[in-house]
This record gives sequence, structure tokens and C-alpha cells, in this order.
Amino acid sequence: MIGVLTHHWAKADQTAAARKLLEGNGVAQSKHRGFGARHTMYSLADATKITTLVTWQSNEIYDAWRASPERTRAMSGADKLWAKPPESERFEMSG
Repeated sequence: MIGVLTHHWAKADQTAAARKLLEGNGVAQSKHRGFGARHTMYSLADATKITTLVTWQSNEIYDAWRASPERTRAMSGADKLWAKPPESERFEMSG
């Protein structure tokens, strides 16, 4: 199992729209084969920072999600919401 930790920084005037878009992406992810769980965290220090931790059965399944038309639809328009590009890293999960 892998975990994907992604930090997003919304434009200050787009925070609500960014939260809504990421919530919709989470719903779409939850229907994809190999999805495990998703946790969304809102920074207490930076109101524009939204971090997600999503678990997947494997790298290959996550890659399939990233290439899927469902993800493309769920993330449509996201580029207009970010103050800077999201940063993402994959981790091997234990426990």
C-alpha cells in the first residue's frame, strides 16, 4: 500500500472553490479501483494550504487514477485556483 501526500496552496480569494474542487476529487477517487482512504487537512498556520493524504493499493493503481478521465473531470479548472503548483510525494505505508 502507498500513501500520497499532496500540499495545495489556493489563491487567497479561491480558498472555498479549492476546497470544493478537492472534495469532489475525493469523491471521484473513492470510486476508483484500489482506493484506500483519504484524509484532508486544513493548515492552522496558512488558511490557503490544503493537504491531502490518500492511500492506494499500489503505485500502478495510483498511476491509473492519475491518467483516468474521471480524474481529469474532477480536477478540471484546478490550475486557476492554485497560488503555486501542488507538491506531491508517494510513501510506502506500514502498519
